[in-house]
Amino acid sequence: MKQTATAGNQGKGVKSDCFIRLSLTKSKGIKINLQSKVDVMFGNSIRSLTEEMLQFFEIKNAEIEIIDTGALDFVIAARIEAAVKQLIKTDKEFLTPLLKGNTGNTAKDRFRFTRLYLPGNTPKLMLNAGLHHPDGIILDLEDAVAPDKKFEARFLVRNALRSLNFYGAEHMVRINQIPKGLEDIDYIIQHPVNLILVPKCESKEQITALNKRIQTVLSKHKIKNRKIWLMPIIESALGVVHAYEIASAADNLVAMAIGLEDYTADIGAKRTNAATESFVARNQLVIACKAAGIQAIDSVFSDVSDMEALRENVKQSKSLGFEGMGCIHPRQIKVIKEAFAPDAEEIEKAKRIILAFHEAKEKGLGVVSLGSKMIDPPVVKRAERTIQLALKMKLISSDWMQKMKEAE
Repeated sequence: MKQTATAGNQGKGVKSDCFIRLSLTKSKGIKINLQSKVDVMFGNSIRSLTEEMLQFFEIKNAEIEIIDTGALDFVIAARIEAAVKQLIKTDKEFLTPLLKGNTGNTAKDRFRFTRLYLPGNTPKLMLNAGLHHPDGIILDLEDAVAPDKKFEARFLVRNALRSLNFYGAEHMVRINQIPKGLEDIDYIIQHPVNLILVPKCESKEQITALNKRIQTVLSKHKIKNRKIWLMPIIESALGVVHAYEIASAADNLVAMAIGLEDYTADIGAKRTNAATESFVARNQLVIACKAAGIQAIDSVFSDVSDMEALRENVKQSKSLGFEGMGCIHPRQIKVIKEAFAPDAEEIEKAKRIILAFHEAKEKGLGVVSLGSKMIDPPVVKRAERTIQLALKMKLISSDWMQKMKEAE
């Protein structure tokens, strides 16, 4: 059996983290070697947490080295547990306290303009992510985590879901590609996660397998009436071909995204800002999503320094029918939200449609018209969504209809 295990990060540029080296020994007792710049203030607390955890896992003889760079308790606990579970087999979980009210802000049809990706093994980027006010925060267990760090990242993501305040953002986790991603579910799904991103999805069978695993874990923990939303990510030619069957695979799918880095690599094309190489795939994904009644989400824009190119990309995305996109840097959030927001012309048109609809309803008319044009129910629905969005983004006041009537 393995006698020494490590977890965590150390070295230049590492902050708000710790590195753990845990060794099982034959000598009796626990020996703690702590290196920390905050030892004077927090050293006793770190040692106490370490002793509590080793006792919890029934480890009586061990030596543990902790190199601390300002890690919070939930990070230290995640690192120690990851090291412990490399050395001993146990079903015990050392759960950090659940932050009161930390359930995320979720609903099937909530707006998902911006989703901020955060590496699942880098705590310093998680701590204040909610202050940037993305619609969703993605704790990423897939591409952003090195293969040899994926096991320990699960504990950090689990603890972050329980301990961090994301200020109203939807709690999202991108798991690994199925089937490996099914193992991730065992660690996170019983904790405050709202939505699972399913990378490199290519078939409805992957969605079925994922939902089965989710229900198994929820049942094991006696959790009832919990809805976990899914967002598959299409990243290959095969995924595009199967887009509609994936989008309609289950009733807990709320959105589907496209990942253009992997998609363009798969078809052998170079990704460009003009995005002509992915136009057909993006168009097909939007059509599949609209047919299935879910949201279409565009890929991330990888150049975090070019805000003008990002703005143009979002405008194109919106014109295709997408309803959001991913972010890889907080500075992208504001630009994306503004570009996806309805402009003054869209809002004014939506106002006139809604007003005409209400007036026709009050008069008992079966037909709604605006000027010489008939207004169909889908047009009214789109106008209502535009108004909802404008209200949410505080682009109009809640009494806009009354003001329009008074102005006539």
